[in-house]
Amino acid sequence: MDIHPVPFISLGGLFEQDDVEAALGVMNAATEPEGSFFPLPEETDFQDAFAEHEGAARAIALNSCGTGLDVCMMLLGLKPGDEVITTPLTFVCSATCASAQGAKVVFADVDEATLNLDPEAVRAKISERTRAIVPVHLAGLACDIAAFDEISEQTGIPIIYDAAHAVGTHYAGKPIGGRGLASCYSFQSLKNMTTLGEGGAVTSDDLEFAEQVRQKKTFGYVYGGPSVRVVTVGFNYRMTKVQYAVGLSQLAKIDRVTAAKRERMLRMEQLLAGVEELILPVGHGPEHGSHLYIVRPDTDRLGFSGAELREHLKQAYLVGTSQHYPPVWSWEVFQNLEYDDSDCPVAAKACEQVMSLPIFPGTPFEDLDYIAWALQEAIATLSTKA
Repeated sequence: MDIHPVPFISLGGLFEQDDVEAALGVMNAATEPEGSFFPLPEETDFQDAFAEHEGAARAIALNSCGTGLDVCMMLLGLKPGDEVITTPLTFVCSATCASAQGAKVVFADVDEATLNLDPEAVRAKISERTRAIVPVHLAGLACDIAAFDEISEQTGIPIIYDAAHAVGTHYAGKPIGGRGLASCYSFQSLKNMTTLGEGGAVTSDDLEFAEQVRQKKTFGYVYGGPSVRVVTVGFNYRMTKVQYAVGLSQLAKIDRVTAAKRERMLRMEQLLAGVEELILPVGHGPEHGSHLYIVRPDTDRLGFSGAELREHLKQAYLVGTSQHYPPVWSWEVFQNLEYDDSDCPVAAKACEQVMSLPIFPGTPFEDLDYIAWALQEAIATLSTKA
């Protein structure tokens, strides 16, 4: 095959003319004599539409998934000495949201097949100081929600899902937005939908908790009555009027975007089915959110690392990949707190292997053929050198 660039781009979904028109509509209206970027009727419209799409009673939009996780941890009233259990195979804010409140992060291992947080590993880490569990729906594959429901019912520990990858993800035939105490979503640029590069939402079926999130993200305001009241310490974590407008246009196409990515990921699964040196992701059916397609070189049988394979793909075949993720404990902030990989061996190995392939809703099918060929050629070349 002819060698050609297939980059890992930073826009995970589709940004089209309707999104441009949504943004321009708000901006043009602001130029009118009475125009403004406030108030925000689009906020209510977007939140209602997102809640419906994700199967939740309420959705509260804010400026990032990380902010949503932070607010949820605030509302749990964490304090020094408390513990929050999460996965080490995730973006760093799944853990730092607890650290920011003074709590100790406790890492539990992941399931070897799904790479999601292992409920049994979580059970082994629960102590009298555990105040929350933060599973991550990695790459768009739902966690074992039934098992986490059971843990929560038996222990009373709330579950806050990191659903940054999981817009459109289903579990047991239903959207995941109403499960646990809350779910926190991301609309950052790489995600399947984006509100101009940043944004997020918290969904919940607990109306009281949802209202507390809303208050925290809007200065502590309570609306209704003769005047606005401020009833708690709050912040300005809102998105902008333009972002809400674009969020509505993005949400209108999210099922099409997800379907396009899923089709390409299923094709890649077929192309790589016979490559014994690779561990392929599981669960890429109709319930998968299809955010990332993560493969792993089987380092037990190969003489080279995932990092070496990623670098060779880039240098020799111009195929870009990404590591989702290095282990959270490897970041300096957690090294200073003396974390290590001693009791999460599955996650430790997986973090060294994982590589997300450049599959996007507009990726040509010819590029899928090329990526699969390049992977096999790279493995063969590195194997001869090992």
